[in-house]
Amino acid sequence: MNTPRTIVGMSGGVDSSVAALRLRDEGEPIAGLFMQNWADDDAHDSASAAAGRTPKAAGSGDCRAQDDRRDAVAVSGRLGIAIHFRDFSGEYWAGVFEHFLAEYAAGRTPNPDVLCNREIKFKHFLDAARELGAEFIATGHYAQVEARGGRHVLLRAVDGSKDQSYFLHQLGQAQLAATKFPLGGLLKRDVRQMALDAGLPTAAKKDSTGICFIGERDFREFLGRYLPAREGEMRTPDGRVIGRHPGVFYFTLGQREGLNIGGVRGFEAAPWYVVGKDVAENVLYVDQGIDSPWLHSQALWSEAAHWIAGSPPAGRFTCTAQTRYRQADEACEVEVRDDGTLAVHFPRPQRAVTPGQSLVLYDGEVCLGGAVIAATDAPLEERSKARAA
Repeated sequence: MNTPRTIVGMSGGVDSSVAALRLRDEGEPIAGLFMQNWADDDAHDSASAAAGRTPKAAGSGDCRAQDDRRDAVAVSGRLGIAIHFRDFSGEYWAGVFEHFLAEYAAGRTPNPDVLCNREIKFKHFLDAARELGAEFIATGHYAQVEARGGRHVLLRAVDGSKDQSYFLHQLGQAQLAATKFPLGGLLKRDVRQMALDAGLPTAAKKDSTGICFIGERDFREFLGRYLPAREGEMRTPDGRVIGRHPGVFYFTLGQREGLNIGGVRGFEAAPWYVVGKDVAENVLYVDQGIDSPWLHSQALWSEAAHWIAGSPPAGRFTCTAQTRYRQADEACEVEVRDDGTLAVHFPRPQRAVTPGQSLVLYDGEVCLGGAVIAATDAPLEERSKARAA
């Protein structure tokens, strides 16, 4: 068999299936590769115990790894291509999941999909493809890569509702030069139709959601295996105690679900939202109203930024930004500080900008790069800083 020029990451879903289909039909020499990135829960609970944690009883949750592997094999057979298998579960634990736990323990809300792409799909997978003699990798991500002026640029997908450039902003020139995104110019509905027309067994398969490679689970139960939480007080920003929480780790800014706050004497019958967390004091702050002023900020400061081109466009510039996936573009002014971190100002207030999440910057359809949000000027954060000073 001839050595494939491109290895397709076969996840067992419809998107990677059609990515392989398109490349095969274009005459590209391809093979598939299925990555196992999460071992069974018993193995990870053993690793957690060895690290000094006390996980709860294990359970399979909705992890679909075996079903996904079976579907990846079936699609590869239907396409007439070879498929390889690699176990990156150790690399995932060390490179993604440990960071995920540390962020939650610090009271932040991480985005594991971003780190998973950088550390697993476009690092270990790329290395494995090269070991197999391939020159390129391909995935079912909705994004586009173009060569412009001697550099590779990452572009949003044509289907704006499925665009995944937000999760790919940590990629660099070497990775983009070796990557194909066959679905970047397609609409999701057309991808489904192509799979159906080709008789692929994944044509009607539900899209995967949940934590990258771990799947759809009861998040509170799953996280509780690795970060045993303590109950504590739920308070309003002015200090009134209105309930108890099961653990501050389980909540993020702007969250409404799971608070279980009934009618509270002296307050209107309106929904409550998380507006702040104090991990040290084990307090969850809540307020009423989806547009509570306690949720708004106009400035943020980030960790060191990653630039897809290798460097920022300027020391100070204007562009658009997303502080969460699928957010509408927001105009902002960016200052690149001497240590590589960013100071970003938005002309209008932003809701629930969350430390630990990703700030991703755009110039039109071009993704410039981004950084992890470290802090904002939201009222509770500012009050906390003042107390610490």
